[in-house]
Amino acid sequence: MRCEIKLFTTPSTWIEGESIRQLERVAALHGMIKVAGFPDLHPGKGGPVGAAMLSEGVFYPYLVGSDVGCGMALFDTDLNSAKAKPEKWAKKLPGLEEPWSGDAAAWLQERRAEPEGFASSVGTIGGGNHFAELLQIREVVDEVNFRLAGLDKKNLFLLVHSGSRGLGEMLLRSHIDFHRDGGLKADEDDSWHGYLSRHDNCICWAIASRELIAYRFLEQLGSGYRRIMDLTHNSITVIDVKGKEYFLHRKGATPSDMSRNHLWNPWTPDNLTPEDNNLIIIPGSRGACSYLVKPTGDQTKNLWSVAHGAGRKWGRSECEGRLREKYSTDSMKKTKLGSYVICEDKELIYEEAPQAYKDIESVISDMVSFGLISVVAVFEPVLTYKMRK
Repeated sequence: MRCEIKLFTTPSTWIEGESIRQLERVAALHGMIKVAGFPDLHPGKGGPVGAAMLSEGVFYPYLVGSDVGCGMALFDTDLNSAKAKPEKWAKKLPGLEEPWSGDAAAWLQERRAEPEGFASSVGTIGGGNHFAELLQIREVVDEVNFRLAGLDKKNLFLLVHSGSRGLGEMLLRSHIDFHRDGGLKADEDDSWHGYLSRHDNCICWAIASRELIAYRFLEQLGSGYRRIMDLTHNSITVIDVKGKEYFLHRKGATPSDMSRNHLWNPWTPDNLTPEDNNLIIIPGSRGACSYLVKPTGDQTKNLWSVAHGAGRKWGRSECEGRLREKYSTDSMKKTKLGSYVICEDKELIYEEAPQAYKDIESVISDMVSFGLISVVAVFEPVLTYKMRK
């Protein structure tokens, strides 16, 4: 059976040719029946980022990659946006690269995650495109759904993007050592159960870590928090469709149907159900807005997934060469929107420059045009934490 390839993009959003070729190679894999690419699509290591992939009888860990459980969590805070002091806070906030001084193993186990030797990493952001960002409301487009979510326009919000740190990488390496880039077949042996069990722990670990990052960040500002949502972007979900079992791979893709999400969090104090939390957050770059959106229509065609962000436009190795002559590192610590960026790594501040990413407005517009989402609210950044020295 020929695998169906579906792109949810328009000509207004640039898509690199190599990412299309990666989608085509994924579509040729044994057992793959449908792949979907979103407007944030770009090439990744071994497979495309910004894609969802559905297979039957076999799944492929390398398509999900090493950062299993990577995702984003949005938190409501006690901070009033009218009283924000981002410049002062930028000087005050300590390094979130250092291990937490509390009992990290207990924090994990209370949230049904096993440390697996990585307790010292929980609650640390990590490098790359990970961040913790304070947001304020710029515009509410859909007042009804905004109110139903229990949100207040006056509040600041915290968005945390991080993953499973070295734990996910250890899992992928243990798979590659025996299977290289091969898949795991559901009907041949029990090794797929072992992988999925450790995979599930990575997801629980990452969810717990994002909450601890929020706790550490907001504690310094004297604020409590309420988790609004936690969305995993890198995962394999075993789903049932009309009585048949399939494997849904997501690599840089946001779950748009919580009934098809992996490991909905029944253990959270909020005790929410998927129906109670049907909004999702899609961030832009550090100098752009983020969007609170509501999935619309039949999400089957897009494999119950949408874009997870703006998506890279430039490779990391080319960013500094393109930008250094025009921008100093100090000039990049304040964005065109007036927000502040904490990033003391001189290479990373160029690699994660807003110019290195696609236009988030174009990404959102593409998905609206395909009937996948509607916009509920628009956030703008106030303060972004990337990395201290």
